[in-house]
Amino acid sequence: MLVYQDLLTGDELLSDSFPFKEIQNGVLWEVEGKWVVQGAVDIDIGANPSAEGPGEDEGVDDQAVKVVDIVDTFRLQEQPPFDKKQFVVYIKKFIKLLTPKLDGEKQEEFKKNIEGATKFLLSKLSDLQFFIGESMHDDSTMVFAYYKEGATDPTFLYFAHGLKEIKC
Repeated sequence: MLVYQDLLTGDELLSDSFPFKEIQNGVLWEVEGKWVVQGAVDIDIGANPSAEGPGEDEGVDDQAVKVVDIVDTFRLQEQPPFDKKQFVVYIKKFIKLLTPKLDGEKQEEFKKNIEGATKFLLSKLSDLQFFIGESMHDDSTMVFAYYKEGATDPTFLYFAHGLKEIKC
Protein backbone atom coordinates (compact mmCIF):
# COMPACT_ATOMS: atom_id res chain seq x y z
CA MET A 1 0.00 0.00 0.00
CA LEU A 2 1.18 3.52 -0.75
CA VAL A 3 0.51 6.42 1.58
CA TYR A 4 1.03 10.03 0.54
CA GLN A 5 2.34 12.29 3.27
CA ASP A 6 2.43 16.07 3.39
CA LEU A 7 6.00 16.91 2.35
CA LEU A 8 5.99 19.88 4.74
CA THR A 9 4.53 18.29 7.90
CA GLY A 10 4.56 14.50 7.48
CA ASP A 11 0.77 14.24 7.94
CA GLU A 12 -0.86 11.42 5.97
CA LEU A 13 -3.19 13.01 3.43
CA LEU A 14 -4.00 10.26 0.92
CA SER A 15 -3.35 6.63 -0.04
CA ASP A 16 -3.52 4.54 -3.17
CA SER A 17 -6.90 3.24 -1.96
CA PHE A 18 -8.25 6.45 -3.46
CA PRO A 19 -7.41 6.62 -7.18
CA PHE A 20 -6.39 10.05 -8.49
CA LYS A 21 -6.33 11.81 -11.82
CA GLU A 22 -3.63 14.35 -12.65
CA ILE A 23 -4.93 17.75 -13.75
CA GLN A 24 -3.35 21.16 -14.41
CA ASN A 25 -0.17 19.68 -15.95
CA GLY A 26 0.30 17.29 -13.04
CA VAL A 27 0.37 20.02 -10.36
CA LEU A 28 -3.01 18.96 -8.93
CA TRP A 29 -4.42 15.52 -8.23
CA GLU A 30 -8.18 15.11 -8.38
CA VAL A 31 -9.64 12.47 -6.07
CA GLU A 32 -13.30 11.50 -5.71
CA GLY A 33 -14.56 11.32 -2.13
CA LYS A 34 -17.73 9.59 -0.95
CA TRP A 35 -20.19 10.21 1.84
CA VAL A 36 -20.37 7.11 4.06
CA VAL A 37 -22.43 6.26 7.14
CA GLN A 38 -20.46 5.34 10.24
CA GLY A 39 -21.60 3.82 13.47
CA ALA A 40 -25.04 2.58 12.46
CA VAL A 41 -25.26 -1.15 12.87
CA ASP A 42 -28.54 -2.87 12.10
CA ILE A 43 -28.34 -6.49 13.21
CA ASP A 44 -31.17 -8.83 12.31
CA ILE A 45 -31.39 -11.43 15.08
CA GLY A 46 -34.35 -13.16 13.54
CA ALA A 47 -36.90 -11.92 16.08
CA ASN A 48 -40.20 -10.51 14.91
CA PRO A 49 -40.28 -6.99 16.38
CA SER A 50 -44.01 -6.51 15.72
CA ALA A 51 -44.85 -9.64 17.77
CA GLU A 52 -42.70 -8.51 20.63
CA GLY A 53 -44.32 -5.12 20.98
CA PRO A 54 -42.55 -1.80 20.99
CA GLY A 55 -39.01 -2.14 22.25
CA GLU A 56 -37.28 0.17 24.66
CA ASP A 57 -34.89 1.50 22.07
CA GLU A 58 -37.26 1.94 19.18
CA GLY A 59 -36.76 5.33 17.63
CA VAL A 60 -33.49 5.88 19.47
CA ASP A 61 -30.66 7.39 17.42
CA ASP A 62 -27.86 4.85 17.40
CA GLN A 63 -25.19 7.48 16.74
CA ALA A 64 -25.09 6.99 12.96
CA VAL A 65 -22.94 9.70 11.43
CA LYS A 66 -22.39 10.64 7.78
CA VAL A 67 -18.76 11.43 7.01
CA VAL A 68 -16.67 11.90 3.89
CA ASP A 69 -14.38 8.88 3.54
CA ILE A 70 -11.17 10.83 2.77
CA VAL A 71 -11.73 13.36 5.57
CA ASP A 72 -12.42 10.58 8.07
CA THR A 73 -9.67 8.19 6.97
CA PHE A 74 -6.89 10.79 7.10
CA ARG A 75 -8.38 12.88 9.92
CA LEU A 76 -8.33 16.02 7.79
CA GLN A 77 -9.20 19.19 9.66
CA GLU A 78 -11.49 21.69 7.95
CA GLN A 79 -10.30 25.27 7.91
CA PRO A 80 -12.27 28.50 7.51
CA PRO A 81 -12.72 29.60 3.89
CA PHE A 82 -10.20 31.98 2.32
CA ASP A 83 -11.00 35.13 0.42
CA LYS A 84 -8.92 35.87 -2.69
CA LYS A 85 -6.31 37.93 -0.82
CA GLN A 86 -5.84 35.28 1.92
CA PHE A 87 -5.60 32.55 -0.71
CA VAL A 88 -2.90 34.37 -2.68
CA VAL A 89 -0.93 34.95 0.55
CA TYR A 90 -1.21 31.22 1.36
CA ILE A 91 -0.10 30.18 -2.15
CA LYS A 92 2.94 32.48 -2.06
CA LYS A 93 3.96 31.09 1.34
CA PHE A 94 3.35 27.51 0.15
CA ILE A 95 5.51 28.01 -2.96
CA LYS A 96 8.29 29.53 -0.83
CA LEU A 97 8.19 26.59 1.63
CA LEU A 98 7.79 23.79 -0.91
CA THR A 99 10.18 24.81 -3.70
CA PRO A 100 13.43 24.16 -1.74
CA LYS A 101 12.18 20.67 -0.79
CA LEU A 102 11.82 19.60 -4.44
CA ASP A 103 14.66 18.20 -6.53
CA GLY A 104 15.74 19.98 -9.75
CA GLU A 105 13.34 18.51 -12.31
CA LYS A 106 10.30 18.51 -10.03
CA GLN A 107 11.15 22.03 -8.87
CA GLU A 108 11.20 23.32 -12.45
CA GLU A 109 7.95 21.51 -13.29
CA PHE A 110 6.30 22.95 -10.17
CA LYS A 111 7.47 26.52 -10.85
CA LYS A 112 6.37 26.28 -14.49
CA ASN A 113 2.84 25.01 -13.76
CA ILE A 114 1.85 26.39 -10.33
CA GLU A 115 0.47 29.60 -11.82
CA GLY A 116 -2.06 27.73 -13.98
CA ALA A 117 -3.10 25.57 -11.01
CA THR A 118 -3.48 28.69 -8.84
CA LYS A 119 -5.71 30.34 -11.46
CA PHE A 120 -7.78 27.13 -11.63
CA LEU A 121 -8.22 27.13 -7.84
CA LEU A 122 -9.01 30.85 -7.76
CA SER A 123 -11.78 30.26 -10.33
CA LYS A 124 -13.40 27.84 -7.86
CA LEU A 125 -12.51 29.73 -4.67
CA SER A 126 -16.10 30.42 -3.55
CA ASP A 127 -16.96 26.71 -3.92
CA LEU A 128 -13.91 25.30 -2.14
CA GLN A 129 -13.66 23.78 1.31
CA PHE A 130 -10.19 23.88 2.85
CA PHE A 131 -8.53 21.06 4.81
CA ILE A 132 -5.16 20.38 6.39
CA GLY A 133 -3.64 17.31 8.04
CA GLU A 134 -4.36 16.25 11.59
CA SER A 135 -1.34 18.05 13.08
CA MET A 136 -3.00 21.34 12.07
CA HIS A 137 0.45 22.84 11.48
CA ASP A 138 0.47 26.40 10.09
CA ASP A 139 2.75 25.39 7.23
CA SER A 140 0.66 22.44 6.06
CA THR A 141 -0.10 21.60 2.47
CA MET A 142 -3.75 22.51 1.91
CA VAL A 143 -6.26 20.00 0.54
CA PHE A 144 -9.27 21.44 -1.28
CA ALA A 145 -12.75 19.97 -1.79
CA TYR A 146 -15.66 21.05 -3.95
CA TYR A 147 -18.77 19.59 -5.53
CA LYS A 148 -18.81 19.20 -9.29
CA GLU A 149 -21.95 20.24 -11.13
CA GLY A 150 -24.78 17.94 -9.98
CA ALA A 151 -22.52 15.78 -7.80
CA THR A 152 -23.57 14.57 -4.35
CA ASP A 153 -20.04 13.52 -3.34
CA PRO A 154 -17.10 15.91 -3.02
CA THR A 155 -14.05 16.03 -5.27
CA PHE A 156 -10.73 16.65 -3.54
CA LEU A 157 -7.76 18.50 -5.00
CA TYR A 158 -4.20 17.87 -3.80
CA PHE A 159 -0.96 19.59 -4.74
CA ALA A 160 0.93 16.62 -6.20
CA HIS A 161 4.34 18.17 -5.51
CA GLY A 162 3.39 18.63 -1.86
CA LEU A 163 3.03 14.88 -1.33
CA LYS A 164 5.68 12.31 -0.51
CA GLU A 165 5.01 8.66 -1.44
CA ILE A 166 5.65 6.16 1.37
CA LYS A 167 5.41 2.35 0.99
CA CYS A 168 3.68 0.63 3.90
